[in-house]
Amino acid sequence: MRQKTQMPSELRALMSAHIEAENAHNMPGTLATLHEECVFEDVATGQVFHGRAGADAYYRQWWDAFGLVFAREGEDRGYWTEDGIGIGEGRFLGTHIGNFLGIPATGKPVKFRFTVLVTFRDGLMAGERFYYDLVGVLNQIGAIGWPLKLATS
Repeated sequence: MRQKTQMPSELRALMSAHIEAENAHNMPGTLATLHEECVFEDVATGQVFHGRAGADAYYRQWWDAFGLVFAREGEDRGYWTEDGIGIGEGRFLGTHIGNFLGIPATGKPVKFRFTVLVTFRDGLMAGERFYYDLVGVLNQIGAIGWPLKLATS
């Protein structure tokens, strides 16, 4: 029988601190959980953000546009691979309160599922690869067909 692989307790505590800081929109607390050479990939948009300055831009893009929070629901899952990658499934909730990829605020609510792959380095998060349904988000805010303005760092 195959033994279940579990995330080490120190990385589990790091992830908890990261999620708590992210939900509070606490940028210093969020950045403190990240390696200085972290890489964030938004697969849906093709955007890639490098380093803590890039991570700051990545999080602000979402926080400023939607005020997003991670919503813990019964369908959330967390996995740990044998080669040390954290995989999380969950939902984000928010309201379109600011510019998102060049689309002005609509005031419409958003709720979407996501999957994120998290890598680690030197006891910190080395990066995230973020998967979600961009068309679904755009549909919720009534922006299908809008030209998107993608930022990179």
